[in-house]
Amino acid sequence: MSGHLALAVSTVLYGLGIVAQTVAARRADERPGAGLGLLARLAADRLYLLGFSCQCGGFGFAFLAREELPLYLVQAGSSCAVGLATVIGVLALGWRVRRVEIAVLLVMACGLLLLTGAAAPSTARELPLVPALVVLGILTLAVLPLARTWKAATPVLAGIAFAVVAVAARNVAGKPLVEILLHPLTWLMVIAAFVGQACIATALQRVSATSAVASMDATTVVIGSIAGLALMGDQITPGREWWVALGGLLVVGGVLVLGSVTKPAPDLVAAGAGR
Repeated sequence: MSGHLALAVSTVLYGLGIVAQTVAARRADERPGAGLGLLARLAADRLYLLGFSCQCGGFGFAFLAREELPLYLVQAGSSCAVGLATVIGVLALGWRVRRVEIAVLLVMACGLLLLTGAAAPSTARELPLVPALVVLGILTLAVLPLARTWKAATPVLAGIAFAVVAVAARNVAGKPLVEILLHPLTWLMVIAAFVGQACIATALQRVSATSAVASMDATTVVIGSIAGLALMGDQITPGREWWVALGGLLVVGGVLVLGSVTKPAPDLVAAGAGR
């Protein structure tokens, strides 16, 4: 499967997962506890598990895409899932969409097209194992304590955790299966994904669904793209550097604007729908 096809499938699955987890997370009982406690309660919700399965499938296809595509494209494509989720919500759940939201979705699509046109397929540069484990491990372990202290920043902290996932995945993607399973960065990637999932599950009960996901995705795109270009040898087609700058700005800006203006329909709010 080509990297571009894998990325397209990943985005669709992520969008479906966002919608399913939206309904499940906000209808969960409001009880005291950290993100891990919330995840334990949501584990009994079939709809949440369906959404989580879609997210896992989306991650799997994004993992395949990272073998040959730069992080700035893969993360931007994944972040556009929030726009796809909006479309699904409108068509399947009756969410209301305004003209400004339609305009933002078009802007995000243009940004993604620019990034696609600028992306030069390449194999990631191998990161030094010990320094990578130390830096990425510290970032991951610091997320949950910070989430308890700065609750308003929980979506951003989730984005940091998923940026660790992206960097680690880009480093091990394409290796033989046995080597992937035994690689320390693979297990750090799993831990970071669990931490990020706990943070976003908590955020979904505190702020609007699209706002939480948008903040998380924007953080992941920015950190992942910088790390890919600066540390992992991600390539840009010569002469199209400005395509990446403009495309990234359009996608990140679109995600943030969409998160600030999108609101679910009143009946879904009353029912406790979320992410």
